[in-house]
Amino acid sequence: MDVDISSVSSLQSLAKLLSDARGDGDDDDFDPCCSASALTPGSIGPVKKESTDTLQLKSENSKTIWNAGEVPEGSEFDDTWDPREQPEYEILFKQQVGTEDVFFGLSRKDPSTACCEDMVIKIKLPETKLSDITLDIQDKVLDLRTPQKKLLLHLPCPVDSKKGKARFLSEEELLEVTLRMTREFDFINFA
Repeated sequence: MDVDISSVSSLQSLAKLLSDARGDGDDDDFDPCCSASALTPGSIGPVKKESTDTLQLKSENSKTIWNAGEVPEGSEFDDTWDPREQPEYEILFKQQVGTEDVFFGLSRKDPSTACCEDMVIKIKLPETKLSDITLDIQDKVLDLRTPQKKLLLHLPCPVDSKKGKARFLSEEELLEVTLRMTREFDFINFA
């Protein structure tokens, strides 16, 4: 078998170049069989030093499991153990339209929920008095409790909890909550 000396010498030169890049630099005891078996794609280039410095974030209280930002809003109301049943409810969206919208089409409003200003939540509360109702509204959560019913509702979009209205229709046994929605790009829809 005839071996080309130039190809053997080029392989040895390449192996030497790669071993010099790793910092092995010993030319005297160069053994191509040993260096080729230890050569992997990860050994090409400079040797990377492992960093033992890890950044650890310390919480204010060492016994806390989650940061306040990791806990979803409204989870403080979750009562999975509460045996009260959930009342029937429906969520509707409401627009304020005038004659310029209906007849002339001068505004950019359309029938989609993107052009609605208010969210109306109708909750059926049979055999309930107004004095029995406890209602708490946050930006993304509605929490309603009565002696027989409990409703924890994560709202589909943020609302202004300070500008809401609620009315109880005792003849229909219906609580109607109207909430003003606060969305990021409302200034475009309602310009």
